[in-house]
Amino acid sequence: MFAIFEIGGKQYKVSEGDIVFLEKMNAEVGETVKFDKVLAISGDDGFVVGDPCIAGASVEASVVKNGKAKKIVVLRYKAKKNEKKKQGHRQPYTKVQITKIAK
Repeated sequence: MFAIFEIGGKQYKVSEGDIVFLEKMNAEVGETVKFDKVLAISGDDGFVVGDPCIAGASVEASVVKNGKAKKIVVLRYKAKKNEKKKQGHRQPYTKVQITKIAK
């Protein structure tokens, strides 16, 4: 059984027990979060697609960790102008474990 849900402008395909890295959410470690914008569910009774969402369906997950990803280097450089700027960025994320998929 799997579900496809949307959060933060991105879609995720998950099954129960999966660990997913999502955009930073305002949730503490150990909290349970619920995602109501479920686009599709596949199970024993077939594949159900919403229009655009399935009414009453939800995906529940528990927050495992809040953190930051590895640093990426952003370098702006203009040739022959003696102009360069180096900048780093670490994207914040929330790591969740899917606990329940409900129809």
